[in-house]
Amino acid sequence: MKKIIIYIDGGSRNNPGPAAIGVVFCNEKSQEIKKYSEYIGEATNNQAEYRALIFALEKFKQVFGNKLAKTSEIELMSDSELIINQLNGNYKILDSKIQPLFLKAWNLKLDFKKVKFRLISREKNKSADSLVNEALNLQSSAQKLF
Repeated sequence: MKKIIIYIDGGSRNNPGPAAIGVVFCNEKSQEIKKYSEYIGEATNNQAEYRALIFALEKFKQVFGNKLAKTSEIELMSDSELIINQLNGNYKILDSKIQPLFLKAWNLKLDFKKVKFRLISREKNKSADSLVNEALNLQSSAQKLF
């Protein structure tokens, strides 16, 4: 395993509001390896996007190990113009609630051989987006039961 493509998405309803993340790991042929979704509680869309990124990098190390992380190239795909441009150094991080998330993500990327952050269209991020909506819908359904 030399190159892994990771699709991430985060979203909230009512921004801020109930939020969730979706992460899809693919091999270099874009074949799905693993996928994850998780309800993360109250957050903004941007916070959820960063939480998805952090989750993805931490989960990679947890599942595949630190040793493999050091030799792997990660191509991280997101439809969030804000986080991709912040991580590529094109935008400043002005939101004080985003700054610690940015720092955590930045420090996590240092554990990998190489991490590229690429902006993709929402159309190309449907798998991660659907995981976000599934987690939000499950949480909403669970709350209605109580």
